[in-house]
Amino acid sequence: MHDATRKQGAEVPVMTLLCLFLPLLAAIAAPVLTARLGAASAWILALAPAFSFVHFAGFLPEIAAGEVVTGGYIWVPSFNLSFSWFLDGLSLTFALLITGIGTLIVLYSGGYMKGHPQQGRFLCFILLFMGAMLGVVVSDSFLMLFFYWELTSITSFLLIGFDHERAAARRSALQALVITGGGGLCLLAGLIFLWNMTGVTQLSLLIHQGDLLRQSPYYLMALLLVLGGCFTKSAQFPFHAWLPNAMEAPTPVSAYLHSATMVKAGVYLLMRLHPALGHTPAWEILLPFFGGLTLMIGTLLAIRQTDLKLVLAYTTIASLGLLVLLTGFDSPHAVTAAVLYLVAHSLFKGALFMVAGIVDHEAGTRDMTRLGGLSRAMPVTFAAAVLAAASMGGLPLFFGFLAKEEIYAALAGGNARAILFTAVAVLGNGLMFTAAFAVALKPFIGPKVETPKHAHEAPALLLIGPVVLAVLGLVAGVASSLAHAYVSTPMASAVEGRPVPVTISTVPHLGLPLLLSVVTVALGVLAYWQLARLREVMARLLEAIGPGPDRAFDHALSGLVRVAALITRIVQSGRLEVYITATFILIAVVLLAPMFVYGELPAWPTWPKGVMLHEYAIFLLAGAGVIAVLRARTRLNAIVSLGIQGFAVAVIFLLFGAPDLAFTQFMVETLSVVILALVMTRLRLLDSDPRPLGQMLLDVAVALACGLGFALFLLRTTQGPFDQRLTEFFNAYSKVIAHGANVVNVIIVDFRGTDTLGEIAVVMITGLAILALIRMRGTSALKPADNNPDEAEGREA
Repeated sequence: MHDATRKQGAEVPVMTLLCLFLPLLAAIAAPVLTARLGAASAWILALAPAFSFVHFAGFLPEIAAGEVVTGGYIWVPSFNLSFSWFLDGLSLTFALLITGIGTLIVLYSGGYMKGHPQQGRFLCFILLFMGAMLGVVVSDSFLMLFFYWELTSITSFLLIGFDHERAAARRSALQALVITGGGGLCLLAGLIFLWNMTGVTQLSLLIHQGDLLRQSPYYLMALLLVLGGCFTKSAQFPFHAWLPNAMEAPTPVSAYLHSATMVKAGVYLLMRLHPALGHTPAWEILLPFFGGLTLMIGTLLAIRQTDLKLVLAYTTIASLGLLVLLTGFDSPHAVTAAVLYLVAHSLFKGALFMVAGIVDHEAGTRDMTRLGGLSRAMPVTFAAAVLAAASMGGLPLFFGFLAKEEIYAALAGGNARAILFTAVAVLGNGLMFTAAFAVALKPFIGPKVETPKHAHEAPALLLIGPVVLAVLGLVAGVASSLAHAYVSTPMASAVEGRPVPVTISTVPHLGLPLLLSVVTVALGVLAYWQLARLREVMARLLEAIGPGPDRAFDHALSGLVRVAALITRIVQSGRLEVYITATFILIAVVLLAPMFVYGELPAWPTWPKGVMLHEYAIFLLAGAGVIAVLRARTRLNAIVSLGIQGFAVAVIFLLFGAPDLAFTQFMVETLSVVILALVMTRLRLLDSDPRPLGQMLLDVAVALACGLGFALFLLRTTQGPFDQRLTEFFNAYSKVIAHGANVVNVIIVDFRGTDTLGEIAVVMITGLAILALIRMRGTSALKPADNNPDEAEGREA
């Protein structure tokens, strides 16, 4: 266990470790508790993330003072691998959002899934995801980060496909897993690049290696791989299609995974790596470009929708694009704007998704065209929706207003680039204003519309979450100085890698940002007034454009399956002789190609002097065995003749002072001949060789190539200088360490004990196979068709 920066007692790291695992432990208990207590189990299960929230909140004073908290446990010291965590303003804010909103989501899930036969399974999955996401944001080691990163993809797959009996849910879950899982592999490659470029495996050390990374020739490759992981996880264009489709999951999943937590994992990692990978032309071009494009696509598609959850899903895509844009925009206020907007978005979007779920749960539909006049029946839900929409729209006194003001302060400028991105932000924020109030007002105001269910106010478990989050968006804006002191300033300082005080307040300041805010609100109101016409325009535009990335995913997946099937048909023909031939061709290429390409051919050996007559006889015996194999008319005779070479080699070992090796060779040759002979006696073999001349010539060529390759390889090996270090080691330590005088025996039994055990297991399995063959009666199991000689020959091969 190790600590850093903050002096902690031994119980603090243990308590932090417990809080990291509490959601996972609660997930294990969820099915049992739910089966016994029903919806009331949500109150007990919510204690786990609530306890973690309180623990992490205890670090706020230290983090606000500029300290960081690290801890963990060494795993593999030789590879610098550890299970370690790193808490600064960025990771602590995310940890508080995950555990705080997670507590509300567990309570909300208890009410939303009440009476569902699989409520326990659902709560188990949501808590598993919570633990995975918490691990992502506090991880210090690369390995721990990647493990939790992929765990979020897996648990998200389980949650999106929760209603697995519906094809749409299964397809959406698969799409999310393929896209985010593929991005995870890119991230793994990027982390390996960063490891090799810097030699560190901890994020807390990597963020101080910015100069080294930016000067490396591999910087661009590492950046692209990391962006691949972040863009897929945070649904940046063109990888955004999975997020709206994830709305097939129950609403608590949408409110948690795809608004407040999982989709921000990519943004989190971009912010975390900003000090190390930022401040380069590639960073400042790629992030604003893809972020701005994603912002526009998300908002335009949002106003096209009539489903409450889909409207919110597409605005989530837009918000993520805005966060990526700000993270990559090199201006004094860009990081501060990103930090403020991230926190504000988590609060208002979580609340609005819960409101959408309440409307669906209590009214029976999420279609805005079928809703209206619910404010009297659901006044508390309506109030929460308006408060959350006001923050999303950036109205004064709300935390969203602070974020929007800071966004315009960061982007506004006199050059063409600043004007372009400012216009994108104004248009995007204006359309998000429209979408927010469409969700907050359309279902609640106007004449009463008959709904599939008799609408009434939601129970307490469903209302706690949206009310708390909506009110927090107002309280954080009014008490902005307190929010900045404990959240915004430490978070912005962590992202920038230097102290960055955040001082913006809810009191409007005359200037360009306020003017742009007024323009944004005016644009939003105008778009809300013309919402029906805008939907029609977007519908015609999308029809003219044609299929998008969502359909492209289906084509790509089906194409991948077809290519895989084609490759399988080619390389997996089902004929053993093809596999054996391919294997030996590859062996020949591996042996011969490097020697010819790199000029490593051995020198022609000289014939040794003083060869004894009996040594000549052994070589002649081996040659006679080769001739006997070639001239054998039956395979059984060929197998027996093949043993001649093995016995000749064993005699050579014996003559040159290696009796143990000779004995092993005798045993191997004997077993090989016996096993092959027993197998052949159980097969119905043809007397003649049915291979055509071309096949025989190919086999001869492959055999000669392999033989030549091994001969040249052994000659080249023996002509090199002999390295005595291993020999000297065994000679020196066999007696001292293993207390054995026979070096060979000591090597086999002690130094290579595990390997020897494996060899013994192989011999034992072989013996059992021989016993089974001997005891077999009849040949029905292996007998080929009587009237099909080709099939017989194929099985024989």
